[in-house]
Amino acid sequence: MSRIIFVAAAFMIVAGASVSTFAQARPAATPTPTRSAAPQPTPLRPGAATQPAPIAPANVPAAKIAVVDTTAFGDEKVGIKRYVNAVTMVQRGFDGKNAELRNLQNQIKVIADDIAKLSGQSVVSQETIQAKQDEGARLQRELKYKKEQADADFEKRYTEVVGPVSNDIGNALVQYAGQNGITLVLDISKLLPAVLSVNPAMDITKAFIADYNSKHP
Repeated sequence: MSRIIFVAAAFMIVAGASVSTFAQARPAATPTPTRSAAPQPTPLRPGAATQPAPIAPANVPAAKIAVVDTTAFGDEKVGIKRYVNAVTMVQRGFDGKNAELRNLQNQIKVIADDIAKLSGQSVVSQETIQAKQDEGARLQRELKYKKEQADADFEKRYTEVVGPVSNDIGNALVQYAGQNGITLVLDISKLLPAVLSVNPAMDITKAFIADYNSKHP
């Protein structure tokens, strides 16, 4: 299902961030700097060489990388049913506003066509053309205002309804990766311009969707 007026909202997995609060205090007076003697290097014995400090080896675990196409989550046939249902419910709630906006667009188009016809006549009524231009401008202002309001209302409702579902899917994906020993999951839909080839065995999209749907019928 597509929306004619509203910009389609992309699926997002929101990661939480911790915030630290710092108490405000009056800065202390800056102490007067004192000059101190620089430490003198220890003299080396003739022929002695400096030994580099030992470097500890990095403890990097073996990586198992997988890819997932999050755009498939919104597919009405093979996507995540809970997500599709949430998006559909929000879209249907704005069918009335979409119809109102389309009606305004049609009215503006009719006026534009009328002005074009009047301008092509041998006897042109400037008063009639000016009146239609004024009406068209008024309708365009009304369309702009109502579209901006509808977009804002849609985004708010989308966040309220679809946001929790998206967060739950993100958490489920993290759990799925951990249960299958996957150390890194990449969203292939965000990396397509930079990806030249991918082993199909790395794609866990279908498997994850099936797992999530089975747990959230």
